[in-house]
Amino acid sequence: MEFSHRPVLLWECIEGLNIKPDGIYVDGTLGRGGHSEEIAKRLTTGKLISIDQDQQAIDEAGRRLAPYGDKVILVKDNFRNTAAILDSLGYAGVDGMLFDLGVSSPQLDDAERGFSYMNDAPLDMRMDRSAAITAHDVVNYWSEFDLKRILRDYGEERCAGRIASKIVRVREDKPIETTLELVDVIRSAMPAAALREKQHPAKRSFQAIRIAVNDELGAVEDMIRTVPDKLNVGGRLCVISFHSLEDRLIKNGIASRENGCTCPREAPVCVCGFKQTLKSVSRKPIVSGAEELAANPRARSAKLRVAERV
Repeated sequence: MEFSHRPVLLWECIEGLNIKPDGIYVDGTLGRGGHSEEIAKRLTTGKLISIDQDQQAIDEAGRRLAPYGDKVILVKDNFRNTAAILDSLGYAGVDGMLFDLGVSSPQLDDAERGFSYMNDAPLDMRMDRSAAITAHDVVNYWSEFDLKRILRDYGEERCAGRIASKIVRVREDKPIETTLELVDVIRSAMPAAALREKQHPAKRSFQAIRIAVNDELGAVEDMIRTVPDKLNVGGRLCVISFHSLEDRLIKNGIASRENGCTCPREAPVCVCGFKQTLKSVSRKPIVSGAEELAANPRARSAKLRVAERV
């Protein structure tokens, strides 16, 4: 079986992980297995723990990773629980971890999952299809205040108030059931100038609702707070983010372990007790090159940050 899906910033991630053949590694966001496959190829006696909350991803990536046998352990769970997963498997420390925070292309392209504003489907957007909350719940039952908040904060949508108000008015007559129904509501709420923008008018709103459905920012916060303690000295943490809110959480999480001293600048020695546990491998985030962007325009917003345990 051929697997054509190419993950974002693949070779940059492999270089960033600095893989040892006998090391223990984590791919916390397995997706369709592209990153995991390249990690597994480089292991001899090492192990790879690959995690995803989407059972479909586990099934499909499992077929892709089958040739690597017991080098790979597949776990269905949310990446926010990575530290607990390692504890349950008996690993006190690992040599590298990778987290790709984007929605995989197959998820976006599978119309029935409800992630896309280009195809009609039931409002779903769950990465874990056994989860309780769907996009239908958010759109039809959350308050106008909360809708405005997530559209503004998670989607950075300038028309958040107008869109939230319109959603509430429309759903008073009947529930908003499908993705294209929601797109129509969003379009009807936006001023003409906003509709003339190059970007699809529903892009920011769909991003915001997806983040809310899956508690994506909460998961990122939990991950960046807990996983650095599971890295061995010299181990690498690689995180790909796709919007500014995620990137800010990652940047600040690394900085808190790199430059977290709270002593006054004039203090001759540190007395606050801060101990550096991470250092950035590159000061600026790594982004896709022209060749990757030509092949995959979705990579345009990807930012990779790499840090090392010290």
